[in-house]
Amino acid sequence: MRLRKTPLLEITGVIAVGSGLLVLVLFLLDLSRPPRTPVGLVTVLLTVIPAPTETPVPATPAYETPVAVPDVPPAPGDLTIGAYVQVSGTDGDGLRVREGPGLGYEPRFVGLESEIFQVIEGPLEADGYVWWRLAAPYDRNISGWAVSNYLEVVEEP
Repeated sequence: MRLRKTPLLEITGVIAVGSGLLVLVLFLLDLSRPPRTPVGLVTVLLTVIPAPTETPVPATPAYETPVAVPDVPPAPGDLTIGAYVQVSGTDGDGLRVREGPGLGYEPRFVGLESEIFQVIEGPLEADGYVWWRLAAPYDRNISGWAVSNYLEVVEEP
């Protein structure tokens, strides 16, 4: 039996191809590994919040004291307590219904054009307007003060 001598060139080629494949596999394994987190000192960010100080209380706005409108017998179609009214004449802008009778009070909500309410209190005069307290007929918790200029008496819904 004759032994075959492996040429040096073939051995070198196999080693080179094997080394190349090993480098490729190691490179692909490195790519699939999760990112490394740095080890060592970590810088901590600290936000200093100053201690609270006394908060000034804003001055209470001076509201005009509403004045009761004198009792005059209502004419048919006039606003009275218990009457149903419809928001009218706002050109689609709606009517601001406020927390109290006067322009200094915050609006609670906007009554939409043609929306129906029931008069539950009033009249009071303030800021040059006559104010009535209105409530939604479906929920008495939805209530507030509105000027009579944009209210029209309607029949009971």
